[in-house]
Amino acid sequence: MANYTVLVVDDEKEIRDAIEIYLKNEGVRVLKAQDGVEALEMLHENEVHLILLDVMMPDGISATHRIREEKNIPIIILSAKSEDTDKILGLQVGADDYVTKPFNPMELVARVKSQLRRYVTLGTFEGIKKVIDLNGLTIDKESKEVTVQGDPVKLTPIEYKIVELLMTNAGRVFSINDIYERVWKEPGYNAENTVAVHIRKIREKIEIDPKNPRYLKVVWGIGYKMEK
Repeated sequence: MANYTVLVVDDEKEIRDAIEIYLKNEGVRVLKAQDGVEALEMLHENEVHLILLDVMMPDGISATHRIREEKNIPIIILSAKSEDTDKILGLQVGADDYVTKPFNPMELVARVKSQLRRYVTLGTFEGIKKVIDLNGLTIDKESKEVTVQGDPVKLTPIEYKIVELLMTNAGRVFSINDIYERVWKEPGYNAENTVAVHIRKIREKIEIDPKNPRYLKVVWGIGYKMEK
């Protein structure tokens, strides 16, 4: 399982540390978060291939739901309860599997390996998904090419980075500051005009009717998103 990163989300430090030991023995890079808010921040800043999440945390169910809205990576929920209702609820909001505490370390590792194999085999694993298609708007992350209905689009490096950010997180709204900080790698003070100019240029290149965009949408008062 080398080259994979697993995010462990649990409000008990002992559990986080124990899981880290088991997975590191398998060559896995481990990130740790103590709640759903911290988990989402880490997901936005790191490439994560699988999540282990304690569904019994105060925000466990809501965190699972929010993560699934943004990411298509495997989620294995951890639960201290053995009742089926808790497992079913976690699965209903988007988890792929569950492990009941106290868990057998070998079983946990086996579940992680199984989910990683499944997503790699099906090709839905974000860590290897290099081509994204949103209703005819396509980006190839390896070749750095963007096409619309098969026709290549010439973007500047900054325009490409903005499109890649929004397409990789299709459906998620990014504020102007978020876009600036992630693309320009510096604080987004007074970034509104700079980002707006680039968004307008991108629309002119990817939209049939830039004034009525199909792909790159504004969410008034919040920011921009790429329509799923």
